[in-house]
Amino acid sequence: MIKSAFKALLVAVLVVAFAAIGLGWFVWQEMQQPLDIPEEGLVYEIPQGASVRSVARDMKQKSLLPNPWYFELWARWVEPGSVIKTGEYFIASGATISDVLREFRHGVPVQHKLTIVEGSRFTDVVTKLEQAIEAGLMKRIIEPGHYAEAFTAMTGEKSPEGWVFPDTYHFPKGQTDKGFLKQAYRRMKETLMRAWEQRQPDLPLKSPYEALILASIIEKETGAAAERPMIGGVFTNRLKKNMKLQTDPTVIYGMGDSYKGNIRKKDLRSDNPFNTYTRKGLPPTPIAMPGEAAIMAAVNPAATDALFFVARGKGRHYFSTTYKEHKQAVIKYLLGGNAKRYRGDD
Repeated sequence: MIKSAFKALLVAVLVVAFAAIGLGWFVWQEMQQPLDIPEEGLVYEIPQGASVRSVARDMKQKSLLPNPWYFELWARWVEPGSVIKTGEYFIASGATISDVLREFRHGVPVQHKLTIVEGSRFTDVVTKLEQAIEAGLMKRIIEPGHYAEAFTAMTGEKSPEGWVFPDTYHFPKGQTDKGFLKQAYRRMKETLMRAWEQRQPDLPLKSPYEALILASIIEKETGAAAERPMIGGVFTNRLKKNMKLQTDPTVIYGMGDSYKGNIRKKDLRSDNPFNTYTRKGLPPTPIAMPGEAAIMAAVNPAATDALFFVARGKGRHYFSTTYKEHKQAVIKYLLGGNAKRYRGDD
């Protein structure tokens, strides 16, 4: 009797064991199967504070998982490890639960791009940030209309103009506007100080900030990279001789919203801190965000006797050492050879 009961119990135990093994093998096989991911892959976002369970349920609702329990089982028992991280993650076609979990724990979140072009103004940077915020890619910390004040409070700089390094930045969704500006400011500060340490002796510049101001003018004066050192050389010579810089981009900056695409005679004569036709020396702040090449041209200008330059087409300039030569270049390149139209002596 006892032996019969023991045999029956043993059989039951074996049946349960084999059933468990079979079930386990079935579950294991299911968890090894590729998930239902589109051929082009997809981006999956893990929100702040999400748990393994909430992610598993959400993936099930999105028809990415056959069973949320499979994901939890794998995360807690098969491959226990660190917590999943907030962010957007790319899941490739053919990914398994193990692949997805590894991505959520150790992968790099999807990176978005924001490009600041050389020669941009701070208002252009603000527009880019606002667009990223509206698109849901960036988080707002700074109140609209208060970017300049926030930048000054954050960095101690009197003006934000010139202090955002132009480059293409990559950032995860959720980056803050304040965090972005801190990063871009740090890049510019490091670039400027590194260039200042390599500056030529006897420059007519008293500080790295003056180099930044001059670099911003160089950046706006030419789009031809090879000409930047020459432009820097002309302005350096004029500063040394206490001549007015007489550069149109500073006038345009000083005109603000009143600039409509052209500079009139009265604009050149209308005095303001940025009008380098009416005032000697550098303007009080940069007029744009200079790139590294323009900064290097400001601290390492070309050795030249030139004091003037005039646009000769296709983004290039003609450089002159005397006013007489410059006058002839203006007549040739800007006035079509008609000397009667020249008004430079007025």
